[in-house]
Amino acid sequence: MRWTSLRLRLVFVFALVALTAAVSASGIAYWLNRNTVLDRTQNSALNDFRKSLEDSTRSLPLRPRCTELADAARQMAGGPQNYAVLLVAQGSDGKQCVASTDKDLFTLKTVPKPLQTAVNEKRALDDGNRVPYHMYWQRKELRDTPYLVAGARMNGGGPTGYMLKSLATERQDLNSLAWSLGIATALALVGSALLAQAAATTVLRPVQRLGHAARQLGEGRLDTRLRVTGTDELADLSRTFNRTAERLEQRVEELSGREASSRRFVADMSHELRTPLTAITAVTEVLEEEEDSLDPMIAPAVKLVVSETRRLNDLVENLMEVTRFDAGTARLVQDEVDVADQVTACIDARAWLDAVELDAERGIVARLDPRRLDVILANLIGNALKHGGSPVRVSVRTEATEDGEDLLIRVRDHGPGIPQEVLPHVFDRFYKASASRPRSEGSGLGLSIALENAHIHGGEITAANSPEGGAVFTLRLPVGLPAAGPAEGTDTDAVAGTDTGSSGTGGDAGTRTDAGSGTDAGSGGTEHRGDETRGGAEGGDGR
Repeated sequence: MRWTSLRLRLVFVFALVALTAAVSASGIAYWLNRNTVLDRTQNSALNDFRKSLEDSTRSLPLRPRCTELADAARQMAGGPQNYAVLLVAQGSDGKQCVASTDKDLFTLKTVPKPLQTAVNEKRALDDGNRVPYHMYWQRKELRDTPYLVAGARMNGGGPTGYMLKSLATERQDLNSLAWSLGIATALALVGSALLAQAAATTVLRPVQRLGHAARQLGEGRLDTRLRVTGTDELADLSRTFNRTAERLEQRVEELSGREASSRRFVADMSHELRTPLTAITAVTEVLEEEEDSLDPMIAPAVKLVVSETRRLNDLVENLMEVTRFDAGTARLVQDEVDVADQVTACIDARAWLDAVELDAERGIVARLDPRRLDVILANLIGNALKHGGSPVRVSVRTEATEDGEDLLIRVRDHGPGIPQEVLPHVFDRFYKASASRPRSEGSGLGLSIALENAHIHGGEITAANSPEGGAVFTLRLPVGLPAAGPAEGTDTDAVAGTDTGSSGTGGDAGTRTDAGSGTDAGSGGTEHRGDETRGGAEGGDGR
């Protein structure tokens, strides 16, 4: 069990409560029994000593001889209480006489001084005190054995007597009692732990089932339900979970239906728009070829129609690409790619050689989808040119990881950078960095498509601001096959249109293949149609 588990805490609390109760009860029982045993032994010995002192010394003269005093002491010690006796009196010769039944152990030095002082102290007589001398006692340990020491002086004259009674038997009895109470406490502690374990199992079993059901629910098994038994709080919790899971399942089914319907709508709309757009594109290309011979009053309108038609065409293609990613139908067509040559070809195809500094090591070969890599590079470099500041620096490196080797492509510009509030939304679809400029030349989908292309390779794209200024986009891709992702296949209808807005709102830059129209490169790219080459430029929305 984990130290932080609820079961362990329950067992600990049960055991602590049981231990406290058992120790308290044992302590009280021991204290009561100890007082009872000692008081009984003490009172019996003191009463016997008082009576023996009176009986044995009554016949003695006021100044007895030492032999007479010794005989009286032996007579007192011969009683059933089995204690040693010490008698002190003024002898007939005028000297102090001390008689002890155990001269090795019980002497006048053995008697505590405070006890001797109390025994010999004469008290004033009054209504509450009718005799001048009283009996006093105290417990003392001699040679690791507890003893009861008591003393009294005869009222009306006579010797002073002291008693020394061993309490070893009582201590042994009390030790046995302490061991018994300790064993009982340990048994109570073990019993409480077992009881706590049983109680915790009873209480936590429904909680464990609830946790298991919650994990299944989190894994997508929305039909998970709990079996409800009883009417306690845990049963109410299980009922609440079942109701919540049922409502969640209904809600997810409803949202999934809406999402599927939305994807079908976007896909159908995009496919339906392609046919008229193909015809319109062909017309606009003819108009563009005849631009020099058009009426100067009509030429601006023709240019506007041509640019907006291309933008609309790119938007439709991008929407279709996004739909493929959402539906999970996008596939990789991988090949052995020399990364430096691929980056150079991307820059050269779009006439960016003068504005881009390339720092790429030759000989870095990775297994990638060349077309999708071109889409990513066109977006990141075009974004830096459009919204950053020249020069744009592209560096290509490899980095060793635990799983092998990763390809790192960094694109850095020298512009003002990306605002901190925009950074989290850079790759959002249709995100506008400035609400005051909702109109943009780009589709707002390019960076999100670039990110999806990185994900399908098993990689990632991150955006940040460089400490020296400017924005830095970092593309990280595995050199070999992705650890997980869609299987390889042929995507004959994929679009390479890209968006160069650093906040997901930039222009479109990429390559697109249309039947009979050659290759159209946007965002400063080139269009090859037969023997004719002309540059095209499509702007973005800015940051």
